[in-house]
Amino acid sequence: MKKQLVAVFSWLVTLWTAKVFLSSLPYKFTNHPDTQHIFGTIGQWMEGVLGTSVGQWFSAHGAVAVGTVELLATLLLLSPALLFVVGKFAQLPQFLNRALIHGLGGLAAAGVMAGAVFFHLATPLGIVVLHQGKSDGGSLFYAACSILVLGLVMGVVNLLQLRKA
Repeated sequence: MKKQLVAVFSWLVTLWTAKVFLSSLPYKFTNHPDTQHIFGTIGQWMEGVLGTSVGQWFSAHGAVAVGTVELLATLLLLSPALLFVVGKFAQLPQFLNRALIHGLGGLAAAGVMAGAVFFHLATPLGIVVLHQGKSDGGSLFYAACSILVLGLVMGVVNLLQLRKA
């Protein structure tokens, strides 16, 4: 794949991922009732599978833990923009390039969403999240699936591009 096409694809995936991850942070970091429901449901399931202490920890702290990883992945994915600007004023090490960072960032985002997809499918949470009579219509699950697939593709094409260079 041509370098320019990979770069454009990577920035589009980065923007989509950043939108999804960053828009969920206020819910995760403020203990929103919807977030309590999601992580509480998963935590209760974990209690039966991994033990009470793990499940209770996940119910209480999972949202902040996942939100923190999503924030870090977003910062990683967006960092080539900052490096581009800094590179105009200073010499940066060659290994700090967009393809490497987007490759690793894509895999990081996919990894987080692999967990989300797993928990939607393996726990009582389900594909369509129902809470207080409201349905998300599966939007959380489908966003997670899209980032899982797009992040994997982005990771692979960028890292393969580095091998060819």
